[in-house]
Amino acid sequence: MSSPNNLSLDYEALAEKKRKALADMQRGEGSSKKSRKEDISEGIMDEIMQAMNYGGRRKSNKPKKRGRRMGSKNKLSPQIKSLVGDATLHYGNGRFKEAISVLNEVVRLAPSFPHLYHMLGLAHKALGDNKKAFQFYMLAGLLKPKDPDLWKLLFTWSLEQQNVSQTSYCLSKAIIADHADISLRFLQASLYVELGDHQKAADSYEQIQQLSPENVEALKSAAKLYQKCGKIERSVAILEDYLESHPDDADLSVIDLLVAMLVQNNGYERVLQQIELTQVSYYSRKELPVYLKTQAGICHIHLGDTEKAEVFFSVFQFSRAHDHADLITEVADAFLTLGHASSALKYYYMLENGGVDDDHLHLKIAHCYLSFGDRIQAVKFFQKALLQLENNVDARLNLASLLIEDSKEDEAISLLSPPKNSDLQNIDQNFDASKPWWHNEKIKLKLCNIYRAKGMIEDFVNTILPLVRESLYIESLRLKIKVKKRLTESDLFQRVRKVDDQQTDGVFCGSRPIVTAADRLKASRARKLLQKKAALKEEKKAAAIAAGLEWHSDDTNDESEEEQVKEPPLRNLLKDEEHQYLIIDLCKALESLQRYYEALEIIKLALKSGHHILPVDHSEQLRSLGAQMAYSTMDSKHGFDCIKHIVQQHPYSITAWNCYYKVIPRSGKSYSRHCKFLRSMRIKHKDCVPSIVISGHQFTMGSHHQDAAREYLEAYKLLPENPLINLCVGTALINLTLGFRLQNKHQCLAQGLAFLYNNLRLCESSQEALYNIARACQHVGLASLAVSYYEKVLAMVEKDHLIPKLPNENWDVSEKNEKDYGYCDLGREAAFNLHLIYKKSGAMDLARQVLRDHCTF
Repeated sequence: MSSPNNLSLDYEALAEKKRKALADMQRGEGSSKKSRKEDISEGIMDEIMQAMNYGGRRKSNKPKKRGRRMGSKNKLSPQIKSLVGDATLHYGNGRFKEAISVLNEVVRLAPSFPHLYHMLGLAHKALGDNKKAFQFYMLAGLLKPKDPDLWKLLFTWSLEQQNVSQTSYCLSKAIIADHADISLRFLQASLYVELGDHQKAADSYEQIQQLSPENVEALKSAAKLYQKCGKIERSVAILEDYLESHPDDADLSVIDLLVAMLVQNNGYERVLQQIELTQVSYYSRKELPVYLKTQAGICHIHLGDTEKAEVFFSVFQFSRAHDHADLITEVADAFLTLGHASSALKYYYMLENGGVDDDHLHLKIAHCYLSFGDRIQAVKFFQKALLQLENNVDARLNLASLLIEDSKEDEAISLLSPPKNSDLQNIDQNFDASKPWWHNEKIKLKLCNIYRAKGMIEDFVNTILPLVRESLYIESLRLKIKVKKRLTESDLFQRVRKVDDQQTDGVFCGSRPIVTAADRLKASRARKLLQKKAALKEEKKAAAIAAGLEWHSDDTNDESEEEQVKEPPLRNLLKDEEHQYLIIDLCKALESLQRYYEALEIIKLALKSGHHILPVDHSEQLRSLGAQMAYSTMDSKHGFDCIKHIVQQHPYSITAWNCYYKVIPRSGKSYSRHCKFLRSMRIKHKDCVPSIVISGHQFTMGSHHQDAAREYLEAYKLLPENPLINLCVGTALINLTLGFRLQNKHQCLAQGLAFLYNNLRLCESSQEALYNIARACQHVGLASLAVSYYEKVLAMVEKDHLIPKLPNENWDVSEKNEKDYGYCDLGREAAFNLHLIYKKSGAMDLARQVLRDHCTF
């Protein structure tokens, strides 16, 4: 069968002959010219039809066979022959458009002849229209499906167009047309491998091996691909079938592949059986290859018979280590994996003494010594390994652990710390995808643990804080993105386009692309969703037009890309108990360094990301730390949530409410949140006295004394014998008497003084209670009473006491710093107020004397 390129050359040659014949016809005369023209035309048409292969082959000098030649039944009419001749002349003279026009007419008259489409393809290709040329070639192939050369050409064109489904279709047609061409099946298997369909690729290679039993490469490729598919038994079966069918002349590489697969599948007994069978069949009078001996010995190691294994490994003693370095390494690794470190060390030293260049050799020797418990030799070989494997994180960590066990923490810190020229190396690393070893999370964790154990708080914080902050931030972002991802229209169109026909306007359309069932399901869902979106868009557009508004599509918003969230540096930070303690220790260290804002940020992120992961005691500890640090910062908005949770958990705890009230005065903008929270607590716990008292304090601060008195009286009903509540009620009533709209001021004043005297009784006439009565009398103008009580205050002396602490504050009273003690003696305040009364009454000498006696140092 002639190729398409040969056909085009034949057409050009025939056209040249016809041009010469026409020239001869023009030089002739009379009727002889006409008869000669008809004879020449008929002869040329016969040659054209022969070249177009309608007869199947060219003219030959061999004697013709009797009977009708195959393919000669479908004769072209004289009119069509004439048009084909004209088209051939146009093509030969380079008039391709005229040739196409004539051939279109011929196709209309005789549409079932494939070579007409072939000629159209040649003409369009000559004009540079490869798309139409391919389409006409495809029509020719469909009408003549048993032409392998044509389908091979179509396969090549499809491959250039990168059209996978079309390429596969043309290749399958070529294989059907030419069963004997093994190269086509190799191309088909390679195509399946590129598409990732290992199952079909393996089947194709197996078919090749069945057609060509001696093709061992196809057999091995099929076995490897079946192994990738997880069909180990199938791989083993086809290899064993080959060996059974070739008992004497089998390819030995098949045996090696079979043994390797059985070893990977832990079929050690089957490996030994296969090696014994191989020795009987192929090596009856000679030794087994070193590879098979090595695999037999490794199988004996796994089966627990090390003595037999050593017999097989004795072959290495009579050869150089360089010659079998890979096999010796495999043996040593097998010993080390199964816990036979001494045997492994023997073979590793065999490699080292033989001068084998292996970067990981010293590292493996170090692991052997580590199994023995010989730390000195392990440290020595770990150090040698790091000279060649500087970026090996595990080796560096193991060496650091050994140094710490030997109390060499400073050497471990130096080993794990970044090098001095790390900044320059970071610039070089920008051109490499891998990051330097000192940026590895395991290295930083190990280093921070050493700092923490040695009490180097600042170094501990600076090492681990960036990792913890980044990890917690990423974890908090994941909480927001747990909603199912919304696919954009471009993603939906891409899914649909993957299974749709890639040529909607061509001849080769409507074929089924090569995609998986999962992709077809995704495409079906995407198509339905696109239809739904299109219908919704049309409804919105119609509604806008009906309302007289201008329609604006919101497609741009749909195409907005979502932020990609990367993996956190410290994985399982909130799930691992050790990491949870690390977060707590980090917050305590930040508190000791007075870096409160950073500590509160870590606490907020940890509680937000791990509200359903962290244990209750760890969460409570973090909230307690947050509440403690909230008072130490000027902006307590981060600590407000912590102390609020503590109060919610312990609504009747005076300590919790004291902590809460220490934070609230610094809340600033969070005051509205405080009011809402306090109101909710009042509604939920109506008998909670601290919330009532704090509410009264808020009214007092806002000069709403009547509302404050109402709140305090509510608390008094619940705790009538509480000194603080009696004091609050008395001060609120005294402040209320100074208002202008109060009618019964004297009664209110008497009630206020009654509560203050009740406070004096409950406090057992303490200096503070006497001072409160004196201050109230001075406030309402009862100067004589105020003087008498101020004098009683001056007659008493109070010692200073420790300032009350929050639950997690330092209670160590052994360190008696001045800042830990509060000023409790009110003598100076009483003397100053008394001097104001004397001064106002005109007794200047008494005023000066009081100041001289009590307010000077």
